[in-house]
Amino acid sequence: MTAAVRVHGLRYAFNGSVAVSNIDLTVQTGEVFGLLGPNGAGKTTTIRAITALLPVPAGTISIFGLDVTRNRMAVRRLIGYVPQMLSADSDLTGRENVSLFARLFDVPRRQRAARVDEVIDAMGLTEAADRRASTYSGGMVRRLELAQALISMPRLLILDEPTIGLDPLARSGVWERIAAIRRDTGMTVLVTTHYMDEAEQACDRVALMHRGEIRVLGAPEALIADLPEPDGDLDDVFRAHVGDHLDDDRTRGMRDVRASRRTARRLG
Repeated sequence: MTAAVRVHGLRYAFNGSVAVSNIDLTVQTGEVFGLLGPNGAGKTTTIRAITALLPVPAGTISIFGLDVTRNRMAVRRLIGYVPQMLSADSDLTGRENVSLFARLFDVPRRQRAARVDEVIDAMGLTEAADRRASTYSGGMVRRLELAQALISMPRLLILDEPTIGLDPLARSGVWERIAAIRRDTGMTVLVTTHYMDEAEQACDRVALMHRGEIRVLGAPEALIADLPEPDGDLDDVFRAHVGDHLDDDRTRGMRDVRASRRTARRLG
């Protein structure tokens, strides 16, 4: 079976500073794969290269066998992407936001209304669909963004910090919707997150990144089982591979993303 994502020798530098250093990564079709690490680890740069939002200056990336550099538009049609920053327009209703994405993705006009209703219902937003997005809670906005990403029926769903800044109940709700999508469609999911507990529960495999490199990769339970001490978790796995400064890096990363999202809400 063709891998959903294959990255080989990817290297990225900004103004001489290396963001991603010669990483190799394979995401199998149908799995939930977590790309984990603190802010500045290289996760978002890697995601932007995979989604063809950044060029690939060194190395290769393929999506379901299609080279990202040579087949950029074809690759984008296979992907649903939810970025860190808010992508919903607060002045539009939930239905209008999803309908806009349906037009952007060239969903056939005859299918458009039914498809919009379908993804809105799948995200549990039917009752709120005709309210302005500015009235939505943080968790509802994130589910609306999932609906936008799913309108094109992508084979690969990419989520960049999908639950950052949400309360535990909203985080749980977002993951329940993601699990339902995967169960119903077999869709491949690639997710970045700071939350190790989410990754431990939801991901089939994870890659732990730090300072542009993948430090360790495998199934969460296998990585935890390799720890010298019993009763460990993914936080302990990360500390074992990158040291004790994880908490400061991760706290700063979550603070930075929350600040970006607050600015986006304020600007509408």
